[in-house]
Amino acid sequence: MTPSSPPPPAALLLAPGAGAGRDQPALVAIDEAVARLGLATSRMDFPYRLAGRRVPDRAPVLVAAVRHAAAELADAAGMAPDRLALGGRSMGGRMCSMAVAEGLPAAGLVLVSYPLHPPGRPEKLRTEHFPALEVPCLFVSGTRDAFGTPEELEEATAAIPGPVTHHWVDGGDHGLRRRDEAVAQVVAGWLTELR
Repeated sequence: MTPSSPPPPAALLLAPGAGAGRDQPALVAIDEAVARLGLATSRMDFPYRLAGRRVPDRAPVLVAAVRHAAAELADAAGMAPDRLALGGRSMGGRMCSMAVAEGLPAAGLVLVSYPLHPPGRPEKLRTEHFPALEVPCLFVSGTRDAFGTPEELEEATAAIPGPVTHHWVDGGDHGLRRRDEAVAQVVAGWLTELR
């Protein structure tokens, strides 16, 4: 490990996609697989979900919620914030990556079905913050994800200075339905390699 590399993860915070909450099956599967490794885990909800609303808050509110949940997990687990890996599905993972780009310490990012652009709008990339991501990043995406093709995602993530790992789920769409266990094993394996 070089002096500038982050410490190995000892905990994982998971954030859900825009249309789901903390009990999203994919997050539950990842939580259970990672907990078996002996890492502390936590699944969060965003404020709009807690308030019973369907429409997500603006990014600053969502990023602030990630910061708060990360601080709570670090405190509850009795560890430094930079021992946490952060991530989640779609919007949740994106907000975690934005929080890290804005300076939130992290041991790595787990980005499942990263929403690179809105479906059918490849010119609307959500990558402005990528050059500020210096931690290890895992991208798990389906090869048929309407939010970004493998080629688009690989091209975009070339701007990330930290080490990037891609795992492609053959035939998977954005929801990666019926792939929760497989995705969870990929995440657990990647976190094990960082330790």
